[in-house]
Amino acid sequence: MAFLMVVLGVVLVLCICSALLRWNEVRYRKKGLPPGTMGWPVFGETTEFLKQGPNFMKNQRARYGSFFKSHILGCPTIVSMDPELNRYILMNEAKGLVPGYPRSMLDILGKCNIAAVHGSTHKYMRGALLSLISPTMIRDQLLAKTNEFMRSHLSNWDDQIINIQEKTKEMALCSSLKQIAGIESSSMFQPFMTEFFKLVLGTLSLPINFPGTNYRRGFQARKNIIAMLKQLIEERRTSQETHQDMLGSLMRSDENRYELTDEEIIDQIITIVYSGYETVSTTSMMAVKYLHDHPGALEELRKEHLAIRERKRPEDPIDWNDLKSMRFTRAVIFETSRLATIVNGVLRKTTKDMELNGFVIPKGWRIYVYTREINYDPFLYPEPFTFNPWRWLDKSLESQGYFFIFGGGTRLCPGKELGIAEVSTFLHYLVTRYRWEEIGGDELLKFPRVEAPNGLHIRVSSFTNSDMYVQKEESI
Repeated sequence: MAFLMVVLGVVLVLCICSALLRWNEVRYRKKGLPPGTMGWPVFGETTEFLKQGPNFMKNQRARYGSFFKSHILGCPTIVSMDPELNRYILMNEAKGLVPGYPRSMLDILGKCNIAAVHGSTHKYMRGALLSLISPTMIRDQLLAKTNEFMRSHLSNWDDQIINIQEKTKEMALCSSLKQIAGIESSSMFQPFMTEFFKLVLGTLSLPINFPGTNYRRGFQARKNIIAMLKQLIEERRTSQETHQDMLGSLMRSDENRYELTDEEIIDQIITIVYSGYETVSTTSMMAVKYLHDHPGALEELRKEHLAIRERKRPEDPIDWNDLKSMRFTRAVIFETSRLATIVNGVLRKTTKDMELNGFVIPKGWRIYVYTREINYDPFLYPEPFTFNPWRWLDKSLESQGYFFIFGGGTRLCPGKELGIAEVSTFLHYLVTRYRWEEIGGDELLKFPRVEAPNGLHIRVSSFTNSDMYVQKEESI
């Protein structure tokens, strides 16, 4: 009897699950939609998407083609894996498309962040952001601060076992905070860093506001960070001192044609820190990994940076001309970003029913422009799974129509050149000061974020003058 009850219970659960799945499919079965599956009510296929990542996308594409429907991160979503269509979507934001990032990301990063706004507001906020991180600002102010920080951050690494993931995360956050408000060494840094790491985890989570969820912790972290930044702004207004940093520039409305409210200033700061942290830290970590695994590329990179150091006294900083001369370094950064796929894609939302690829996409649906597979297209990148920085020395590759590593259209990453400057300076001091080898045994995940769950550990030793002589002899 007990066994029969168990069997009946299992059958009942299976029937309920089947009915829920069926109901959710019928609920989204609208005329004109592309093929696909919608998964469970509320959760959709988020679990499969986050756990399986690229394999989930490949399986769906094999079943339904390069344009299919799904339900991920709390939203009914159309996934586009077609390069031509992706380019069209990114270049035509004004034609019924606006940013469509998940609610969790919008709630935690703020309604005034540049990824959330569109139209004239986006143009204004982007202008305000570019005024802080333009090539001119990098040349005149930011590069000197970056150099000072990197030189200090990479001191005393010799004869150490370093968790390079931890070090690059700390580096990216400290560097941003130094440029924004000079708080990398203040009492505010440690509490800010603790809350910021919670914020990052919360941005890629289901928007379930229950105690213990990443969303709840991330949203609370945002509140705590806002309180810290408000206090900092008030202290600066009270002191009336002039500060030569990004926050100081945003607060000087008389000198800045982009006059922002305190709320907008705070969201700009959070946006700069968040976007720079993820890309700079991960690119730096993976560059260390790929260079270790490809000694020829490391030798070429080191040769470029030793040539720069030979023109300088030991205490001389990296300047703008040095940065512009780092052609192979830029190639290493691009190839690292491509091969590691640090950014998998971007999201848009429809503002009206619109036709795409012969299908009708309802108003309010998300479109996930999934660019990951483009990075491994053998027609665009021969031997796509090989780390080959030399391919980027052909400048035409950087300007080709399917180059989405830094976004595209009006949403091209405004901090692209600042991020490249930061990683380039990091690599300069790394390769001219040190050699390194991996300890081994560390797991590396590529989705939904590139990360080493238990860290990525390297053994570091000094790169000496005799090493320089040997390298020079080998290059003759």
